[in-house]
Amino acid sequence: MSRIAILVGSVRRNGNTAMLAQKFAEGAALYNEVEIISVADHRINPCIGCNSCYTREGNRCFQDDGMDDIYDRLSQADVLVIASPVYFYGLSAQLKCIIDRLHTPLRYTFNVRKLALLLVAANREEGLFDPIIAQYRSTMGFFGLSDAGIVTVDGVKDPGDIAGRPELDEAYELGRSIS
Repeated sequence: MSRIAILVGSVRRNGNTAMLAQKFAEGAALYNEVEIISVADHRINPCIGCNSCYTREGNRCFQDDGMDDIYDRLSQADVLVIASPVYFYGLSAQLKCIIDRLHTPLRYTFNVRKLALLLVAANREEGLFDPIIAQYRSTMGFFGLSDAGIVTVDGVKDPGDIAGRPELDEAYELGRSIS
């Protein structure tokens, strides 16, 4: 049994990204402990590059903005799942703020060993997900993480457009495959 934390990077609480993450969580919860953490519930400041996280207890940032709650919730995770809408060929800005501030704890404090990626995009375009997937793979290499899997969904612009899409089943099966 693994402890899985899913970081949902959409501010739409019931949008397509949240629906994809929920389907993954349903599959994963069959054999694992699962927690969903949404950017919609937090206002996190960006990293300012001060490097204080290298010397602070638990490698936590000094900024007092709710990130401590996220650190606490991620600290025991074995698997980290990144779920994001695609904005201008990248992750959402809200999610990127959180991820940037995970660098030092992920490297020195946390127990994460696997990473998974769930992406949702409004457009249908060749190579749309490539920049994010490249960053995902670089991150795995840098931190020595295993790839738990990737699910991408394109052409889902409006809330609920993802309903009935086969990628929801893919996300469920990916979640179920993790133990």
